[in-house]
Amino acid sequence: MTEPSAHPLDHLVLPTQSLDLARARLNSLGFVVAPVGIHPFGTENACVFFADGTYLEPLAVGSREVAERAIGEGNVFVARDHLYRERLGEEGFSAIVLGTGDAEADHARYLEAGLSAGNILTFSRAFTDQAGRSDTASFKLAFCADKGTDDAFLFACERINAPKIDRTALQAHANGVTGIAEIVAVSDEPAAQIALIATAAGAEAGKDDALQLPNAALTVLTPEAYASRFAVPALPPSELRFAALVFWVRDKAAAMRALAAGAVEHNMSGNDIVVPPAPGQGAAFIFREIP
Repeated sequence: MTEPSAHPLDHLVLPTQSLDLARARLNSLGFVVAPVGIHPFGTENACVFFADGTYLEPLAVGSREVAERAIGEGNVFVARDHLYRERLGEEGFSAIVLGTGDAEADHARYLEAGLSAGNILTFSRAFTDQAGRSDTASFKLAFCADKGTDDAFLFACERINAPKIDRTALQAHANGVTGIAEIVAVSDEPAAQIALIATAAGAEAGKDDALQLPNAALTVLTPEAYASRFAVPALPPSELRFAALVFWVRDKAAAMRALAAGAVEHNMSGNDIVVPPAPGQGAAFIFREIP
């Protein structure tokens, strides 16, 4: 089987108890939040889009009855979301999503590596922008997870039909964020988890604790190293847990003004602005000025 080129980061999934809670928190951080999107399998989102093409997907359960039925039908996305909430609660950072042009090929690679988390999922949903213009978004997802890793998963996302909608207004964030610079995970065995992530992304694992995707870095640290780097409390031991997002900002001073306007507590770690996790936020948010 021919190895594909490394997949780029597409988006990140942030479970939340309530999209209203997530919207309020993200607005206070200086983000523009898109209108609610409804999935056909019981979950719903309110995304935050960036100029670099990546986005955040705050995810809530809109209909528990529909979600439970989807789990019974083998829907891996809903099943993994349910597992995450059962283990770690309603707020957090559950999944890294990688862009792909061929989800079927990724699914085959995951099966071959013994890392498939379940069947491919194909679905469509309506998408509406802030001006009320609508289109249909269609996706095909292939899931990757180690059998012993229950706190996190990854999936490759093929956009079968991308909405033809102008997102410029949705990308004009008061905090000046233009995209995602780095994703930080914690693990008791970082090298093993970098190998898992490299398989998911179709990339070669490096010799250190980081993997470079085409559009973002992905770093896996021990809980102690994570706490030391960002001056935050250490997370409990885990095979793999996604912990923090590092955003690119045009101007650090503008980001600090946006946080002050939203009355958001933050601290500094070197030149990075660090906002600890909070309900509706899910992970530590770190703002880093573009060099």
